[in-house]
Amino acid sequence: MVKIIRVEKGSEYAKQLLRFVENCSWHEVKEHIAEMLRNWSFTDWECMFAAVEDGKITGMASLMKTDYYPLTDIYPWVSCIFVSEEARGRRISGLLIDYANSYAKALGFTKTYIPTEFTGLYEKYGYHYLCDIVNYGGDTDRLYVKDL
Repeated sequence: MVKIIRVEKGSEYAKQLLRFVENCSWHEVKEHIAEMLRNWSFTDWECMFAAVEDGKITGMASLMKTDYYPLTDIYPWVSCIFVSEEARGRRISGLLIDYANSYAKALGFTKTYIPTEFTGLYEKYGYHYLCDIVNYGGDTDRLYVKDL
């Protein structure tokens, strides 16, 4: 059974999550996420979540004030969503997103945002397309929003 947890600074899960990130196949961003974990660069309510199954992390997500976009007036971002290849196809990303959204709602937020290059992925979790956005690398992504 998969359990979603909020990862606490200095915890055993924080160490395990760093190892998970360092060894994941998401090459484009894994070093950035690893640095966030090493430096614990989360402020206020920002945090990481982990999907844990049989004591092993199989996925992650975050709730952040900013993401890889010059859009400081839009937040919170559900970001860093990744599930290991062997755990895919079991809706673990949906569990992570639901947990992040419950956390955001408990903090008083009424919406969350997910940026992505994909179409048809986050709609099944209740998100709808808002607009195209340009990231700091100059690429265009799709911005999705969900009312909580």
